[in-house]
Parts: sequence; C-alpha cells; structure tokens
Amino acid sequence: MSDYEKMTVAELKEQLKKAGLPVSGKKADLLARLQDGVKTTAPAVEEPVEEESAEEEPAEEESAEEESVEEESAEEDDEYEDEDWDDEEVDEVHVARQKPILSDELKSALALRAAQKKATPSFRRTEWFRYKRLSRSGWRKPHGMDNKQRRNYKYRGSLVRIGHGKVNAASGLHPSGFKEVMVHNPADLDQIDAESQAARVGATVGGRKRETIHSRADELGIRVLNRRRDR
Repeated sequence: MSDYEKMTVAELKEQLKKAGLPVSGKKADLLARLQDGVKTTAPAVEEPVEEESAEEEPAEEESAEEESVEEESAEEDDEYEDEDWDDEEVDEVHVARQKPILSDELKSALALRAAQKKATPSFRRTEWFRYKRLSRSGWRKPHGMDNKQRRNYKYRGSLVRIGHGKVNAASGLHPSGFKEVMVHNPADLDQIDAESQAARVGATVGGRKRETIHSRADELGIRVLNRRRDR
C-alpha cells in the first residue's frame, strides 16, 4: 500500500494542487492521477547533471521539473476538459416540453379553471375520519334520512354539486392545455396532432415498447405527458 492510499480525499487534493493537477473526480481517480504524475515526473528528477556550472545546476533542475510538470498538467487538463465536455453533452440530452398552440380565450379559460380549483373543497366520504377504509375510498353520495352530511350540517364535509363545476371550455384538457390521447404502440402516434394533442402511454405498456414510443414521439415532436425520465 502506497502512502497516497492512506491519505484522505482532502489531503490527496492538496497534493494534486501542489503538483498542478486537476482535483476533480473520486478518490480512485485522485490516486491514479497522483501515481501517474509521480511516474511521469520521476525520470525528470533522475536526469544526469552536467559538471560545468555546479552552482547553477539546482536552479536548472528545478526549472526543468517545473516545465515538465506544467506540460503534463496542461496535457491532463486538456484530457479532463474533453472528458468534462463529454459529460456535459450527455447531461444536456433533454427533451424540451412542447407547448400547445392555444387561443386567447382558451388561455383565459385554463387560468380561470386553475383559480377555481384552488377554492374547490376536498370532497370526502361520510365519516371518513372514523374508518380507515372510508378515508382511502373516493366520493360517495350520502344516503339515509338522518345523514348529517346529506342534511348539510356545517361540521360535515361539502357535497358534490353542480355549483362546483369548472369552465366548460377547458373541460377535459390537461393543465398545460393539451388534449390527452391514450397511446399503446408507436403507430398510435401517427394520429396525434402535435399542436393541440399530447400522448399518454398506457399503464400496461412494457418498458421496451415505452422507449420506442418515446423516441418516435420525439421524432414527431409530440409531448408525452407521463414520460419516465429514469428509462
């Protein structure tokens, strides 16, 4: 085990800074970089010394070592800059979210629907707070002659009524303004209008076919609403 392997990451970075080497990467990269730097600089230290000027020899050796270290660090910097550039190119692979072409009336309708949704109460089932199975279920219309929620007591939840309806012009639209179209294979994308419609991949579609649908949608400029970024 070398002395460098016993050092911490902070100590390794200090050694790299003194040698003029890049300090980015994991500990294994730092160790390899230091070991390569030591191997490459070793021949420069062992060069034979001329006997003509004994007083000026140390200064010449130091300048030669500094020049060799600078050249090696410059070459390694160029290599790591290229590697970082490649990483940036990989990270920049991002599919921009397409925006729909909407009229001013439809934009105002979507904005009004969003504002109304904030004021809409949460509709809960009768006695949802008493039974856990009821808290997990959806809305059910209350029945029974003595039902407190049906009789609209204030301490009970709100009832679903027509007055809670939203703007009819924005009915059935995605919050972005697209009209959703269910897709189960790449051929379904050919029937979609990219300006006003967006694709939603079915839940039963497998991962391999889903990737094919994503790539085909990118070619056609179609937005996929439930795109999985981890795939």
